[in-house]
Amino acid sequence: MADLLGSILSSMDKPPAVNDTQKKLIKKQKEQYEKHQAAEKAKLAKFRKDIEEKINKFLQDPSQHKHKFSSMSKVLRSVIHDAADIAGLTAFSFGEEEVDRYVMLFKKEFAPSEDELQAYRRGEDWNPEKAKEVAKQKERAKKEAEEDEKRSKEQAVYSRYQKRNEKRLGKEAAKDAEKIIFTNRQFGFVPSENKRDQRSIEQTLADLKARKKLKVEHNGQSDSSSTGN
Repeated sequence: MADLLGSILSSMDKPPAVNDTQKKLIKKQKEQYEKHQAAEKAKLAKFRKDIEEKINKFLQDPSQHKHKFSSMSKVLRSVIHDAADIAGLTAFSFGEEEVDRYVMLFKKEFAPSEDELQAYRRGEDWNPEKAKEVAKQKERAKKEAEEDEKRSKEQAVYSRYQKRNEKRLGKEAAKDAEKIIFTNRQFGFVPSENKRDQRSIEQTLADLKARKKLKVEHNGQSDSSSTGN
């Protein structure tokens, strides 16, 4: 039995022996890899040194508020971000990855606004004067929208009053009230803050009813006088 097992094991293929040539090739490949790694490390160290020098010059120049680097790989950008963080600067990356992505540095006291960041993200140059004009246009548009909304609400409120008054007084009396209110507003008799005040319309209607009542009473008295004579 033991002889049979030994025979089987001896007949199995053995792993090929590594000869001297293969050993030399493996060793050479390892040396080349280590040499490449050392070169990349030295290159990265030199790049960081150059970046630190540029950052120092940027910090010492009061006329510069921001600094834009050329587009580069993610590894190199990470070096800039790290160096900028240590120097107390704000750094942002813009552009498309692996196409034109770059880093821009800002001094803390000149940190970019959200509008400026959005411009860079769109690939546009930042123009402060243009941004001010755009901001003014937005403000004007906002005010116009608010005024339109205010007029719309006033019209809606007035329409409700008009329908209610037509039911209570009839169309002719409601039209008379509308003319009085319109005249007062046209000539500035009603302050703008009171234009939506329900009491001003109610008071107008009350005045109309009071005048009509006096007119009826006056006509009645006149008729009585005439009859007596």
